Amino acid sequence: MRLIQVFVPDDKRETALEVLDTEDIDYVRTAENGDGLDGEVVTFPVPTQAVEHVLTSLRDIGIEEDFVIVSSIEAARTPSIDALEERYVNGQAEDDSIAHEEIRSRALNMTPGRVTYYAMTVLSALVATAGLLLDSPAIVVGSMVIAPQVSAALTGTVGLVLNDRRMVVDGLSSLALGLVVAITSAFTFAWLLRSGAVVPSTIDITAIVQVQNRISPGLLALIVGICAGAAGAFGLATAIPVSLVGVMIAVALIPAAAAVGIGVAWGNAPVALGAFVLVAVNATSILLAGLAVFWYLGYRPDGWSRGSIRDNVSREQLGTLAIVLSLGAIVFAGGGVVLGQHVVYESTVNDEIRTVLDDEEYAALELVEVRVTFSDDILSSDETEVTVVVQRPADVPYPDLVTDLETRLEDRTDRDVSVVVEFVDSARSPQSPS
Repeated sequence: MRLIQVFVPDDKRETALEVLDTEDIDYVRTAENGDGLDGEVVTFPVPTQAVEHVLTSLRDIGIEEDFVIVSSIEAARTPSIDALEERYVNGQAEDDSIAHEEIRSRALNMTPGRVTYYAMTVLSALVATAGLLLDSPAIVVGSMVIAPQVSAALTGTVGLVLNDRRMVVDGLSSLALGLVVAITSAFTFAWLLRSGAVVPSTIDITAIVQVQNRISPGLLALIVGICAGAAGAFGLATAIPVSLVGVMIAVALIPAAAAVGIGVAWGNAPVALGAFVLVAVNATSILLAGLAVFWYLGYRPDGWSRGSIRDNVSREQLGTLAIVLSLGAIVFAGGGVVLGQHVVYESTVNDEIRTVLDDEEYAALELVEVRVTFSDDILSSDETEVTVVVQRPADVPYPDLVTDLETRLEDRTDRDVSVVVEFVDSARSPQSPS
């Protein structure tokens, strides 16, 4: 429920009150005289979903928004409030979207102080680093819960769609600097753990499953970033709580940023580069997906009028948009090369493994999982490790499977492949007589 206070000049009083009467809104009028104000402050409660519609109706009759206050209230009892709730919450006018003024305020209010923001970023990066090195999904999830990146991402996106340059600069700079802080913190922590022999320096970090998931960007990783940005925009632009959306955005950023730090601390360039590509692509996906959702929901810059985009975009706005789109194109172009090669390679590997297992001598095997790790040059992927998990009858040997898979994969992909086969033994009890 929202309480709206709007100043109505004397010359527009009758028209404004007629708009409110048409909407069956109950209001209170307070005369205002002085300081150049000649008119009334009209106060009325409406459901959250009705705010944008009412303010747009008042805007259409010339009521300026220089004095408009929208505040949250717990409840309201007026003669027509039940009918308004039935109409806007459950009826034909049902809509979860909130007003432009409120979405700007919600985005700004989500942003914590600088000390809090960067302190929470450091803490989340440390927890994520520990979770990756311990190969603990639960600890990695914990790092996502405390990560504050949702505020910077959504502030920048709202600033883009509403053409608020200050919000754009604050949001994007906080997001970029926050990720740099996360990577630096993860590197420092991982280096201390390695130097202090808390974690053996000889450990193969590419063998850790939680790290593997962040160093081989693929199509699914890109989808995660797009969905995170879209979910964040829907959460902020509607009456839906946005707290859980923050975890989704952190999923796409913080563990990958921690993996970059771990890769640098271990001197493993492929790990660091692969995870960095994932961070960059996901951050860009979040921003662009959020921008698309806000635009779809009808959010436009202040003063936007019906017509072509060219008629509404000034040179200043066009410059800001061009910079953002250019940066996005550069990130996607660079990341797209890596993502595209990885997706094609993984698809080829999966197809060839299924072809091998379709041979008669391997008819008793059942494919459980395939993991592809790009362990050398991230751009060319000249050398990869493919782990194949298969289920077999208990204690039945398949001595030629590794060789067959390696030969077929190298012939198909024209690359050096190291194949690891993990067997899961299974046994079935005999059928009891009926």
